[in-house]
Amino acid sequence: MELNSVKDTAGAANNHPFVPATVDVLITGAGPTGISLGIDLARRGVRALIVERQDRLSQGARGTGLQPRSQEVYEDLGLLDAIREVGGHYPPTALWKDGRITEVHEMIERVDPTPAVPWSTALMVPQFRTLEVLHARLTEVGGSVLFGTELTEFAQDADGVTARLQRADGTAHTVRAAYLVAADGGRSTVRRALGTAMSGPDLEPGVALLADIRVDGLDRDHWHRWILPTGGFIGILPLAGTGDLFQTMIAGPGGSPDPSAETVRALLTEHTHLTAEQIREVVWTSLFRPRAGMADSYREGRVFLAGDAAHVHSPAGGQGLNTSVQDAYNLGWKLGLVLRHGAPDTLLDSYGAERRPIAADILETSTRLHRSGSLRRGRDLHQLGVGYPDSPLSRELRTDLAEGVPAAGDRAPDAPCRTADGRPARLFDAFRGPHFTLLVLGGAALDATALPTDPALLRIVRVGGPDADLLDADGHVRDAYGSAPAVLLVRPDGYLALGAPDEDATAEVATALADLIGTAALQPTG
Repeated sequence: MELNSVKDTAGAANNHPFVPATVDVLITGAGPTGISLGIDLARRGVRALIVERQDRLSQGARGTGLQPRSQEVYEDLGLLDAIREVGGHYPPTALWKDGRITEVHEMIERVDPTPAVPWSTALMVPQFRTLEVLHARLTEVGGSVLFGTELTEFAQDADGVTARLQRADGTAHTVRAAYLVAADGGRSTVRRALGTAMSGPDLEPGVALLADIRVDGLDRDHWHRWILPTGGFIGILPLAGTGDLFQTMIAGPGGSPDPSAETVRALLTEHTHLTAEQIREVVWTSLFRPRAGMADSYREGRVFLAGDAAHVHSPAGGQGLNTSVQDAYNLGWKLGLVLRHGAPDTLLDSYGAERRPIAADILETSTRLHRSGSLRRGRDLHQLGVGYPDSPLSRELRTDLAEGVPAAGDRAPDAPCRTADGRPARLFDAFRGPHFTLLVLGGAALDATALPTDPALLRIVRVGGPDADLLDADGHVRDAYGSAPAVLLVRPDGYLALGAPDEDATAEVATALADLIGTAALQPTG
């Protein structure tokens, strides 16, 4: 079999003592996408190996916005509390002119939480902090990253992928994996080796200088902004959870600046009231050229593209990182079912079928915001409305649904309730974990003996009715899901796979599970 060459520069030294010869899934790239996928696979008992060319986690604040839907994902993966400890809200934006603030407005809309939406506002977390939390969680669940390790070649056949890895010390290793997931960024070497094309809109040429700085003379209660004579802008954002660190973006200063500390100081002193002495330290810099596009295919045999390897966006709207993490969340449970529960490989085709349309919509949104120059960021960017109603995995059998009641393919809302002995609980508590959840609402009839008994595969939660597991004491479940008796199958990623009325619900659930998992994995108690 012919090896696809993906040669590039290797990372720095790595002290990891062992490179396994075989794994279930090989992941290239230890960014938010790759590590999120690694966490999800580890908790499913899937052996994953993450390789990263750099000798450490990526530095720089980079993308700072975590949308509400991503916060829900992180809660399920067991790391939201740690993320929220190092994050905070975006402050109002202050517009400067002639050395003084002339206008203040809220750029990021703050939305009050509800019982159905507990995390309702974008959270500001520097990306290096997000990566630190993700890596700590990965280690906690038994995963790890091989730093300073580069994928140089790979080849696939009917049974798996053979990959050659190059270590920073010059040693080479061969790893055999059932699947390869490329989470190696917008310039993905794996995507290029596959020959997968990218298509999308052309963005106006330009360059922005991004830097993390320590600076005196600015308060941390505002997101500071200056308009440049060239039509560009400078923004300086106080980074939550860092003490005294700010992120600056210098967009459209004219020419093509080099990403040096001297350039950052020169541009800031030229276009703001800050002096060179007030810019105490330039910690990290990078040049950014806006691009937009998505891969024509997310799967080529046993190789998958995820995150920026599959789609790149303008940063306007803060959608890129969030979309990428949700790629991993969509793919993780499907790989887990195939590798651990015997689901058919064809289930993995639904990854691209579901995620490419989402990427197309978000690409359109971020491009529109990029071109408009609008500074308002509202709840339409929260990704809570993302769903898969047209997916082959979605089956809605109920008729005459009331307005606002979620249907198959929609996000399954949260709802506070109580256990049978009176303790507070949430539906999200029931959903948390690698399993499907079967919500039996309003005393709907269900014969559990005809369904799988493996709690790692399916858990049944009865809300109300005889033998209730949860009580809808305050009506929040009814408000979120309607009052009619129903049986709802919630996917491991928190979307409804099936909505069935009370009649023949058991048979419909068994059919839906067989379609999703395959009959081999369905072993009822019978």
